[in-house]
Amino acid sequence: MPPDLSGLLSHLSPSHVTSSSLSLSPHCHSRSNVPSSTRSLAAAAASSGSAQGVKIQYKTNTEYYLKSILSGGLAGGIEICITMPTEYVKTQLQLAKGSGKVQYDGVWDCVRKTVREFGVKGLYRGLGSMILFSVPKSAVRFGGYDIVSKWISGGTGKVSKAEAFGCGLMAGAMEAVFVVIPQETIKQEGIGGIYKGVTATIMKQGTNQAVRFYVMYLLNTSYRGSEDAKSIPFYLTFVFGGVAGAASVFANTPIDVVKTRMQGVDAHKYKGVVDCVKQVYRQTGLLGFYKGTVPRLGRVCADVAIVFTIKEQVVRFLNFVW
Repeated sequence: MPPDLSGLLSHLSPSHVTSSSLSLSPHCHSRSNVPSSTRSLAAAAASSGSAQGVKIQYKTNTEYYLKSILSGGLAGGIEICITMPTEYVKTQLQLAKGSGKVQYDGVWDCVRKTVREFGVKGLYRGLGSMILFSVPKSAVRFGGYDIVSKWISGGTGKVSKAEAFGCGLMAGAMEAVFVVIPQETIKQEGIGGIYKGVTATIMKQGTNQAVRFYVMYLLNTSYRGSEDAKSIPFYLTFVFGGVAGAASVFANTPIDVVKTRMQGVDAHKYKGVVDCVKQVYRQTGLLGFYKGTVPRLGRVCADVAIVFTIKEQVVRFLNFVW
């Protein structure tokens, strides 16, 4: 063996190698050579995640925004087509109760009488107007969340737990201001009543979506673990959505009670949100804020599970064709 090579190997033998004698070139990637700011970013990324079960693939920001809004809107339209019979029955029972007439003995009696008189298609009466209401709501909700989360994360879409909650809150507020309040108030009072009860509605929609997206974030992140690119099966998205829906019902029913009263026929009795809360508590106690929780639970769990699942499948389709 040549003398120079023999000496080099002798120098690199275990007895000569110590932590202090090792010298890395500038091109070697060692933790000691990584700036502290970079390590901080890496640590932050490790503790962050996304509420998206299927990641949106895009080349430009415009494509990302369009896919997000379009997938949300399509999911809302498909979801209402699936759940329309339950919406129809719920509305009929509410109208019958409000009129003071006993038209139906319950849910199944309403379904039976409707099908007997109008056929199965009778359960889909008013579907067109429901689609017009549902599509923009879902588009603003999902589009708002994806856009805000992308913005606050610096373009990565990966956010922390607190940021996921905040993004959901913002998405719900946007949904309330741009869609829900105009739609609901016009239905009840016409154009002149727009933005009546705005505070209560923003609180309701904001907290609703904050809780739902937050729970979806936690469940998606927990399932993925360290595999950020791991896709989530549709059946798990359905289960996660149901859990998120249940969480939002328990967290949001008190706000929904206040919001309903603030926009109802007796809205003139309340000076504002705080006064409404005081009157509800004085009249019915704490249980009054959870009125209607059980019937809401089944319907909301199903709705949220369906819309999140469909949204992810629409994203898969858009990623494939676009």
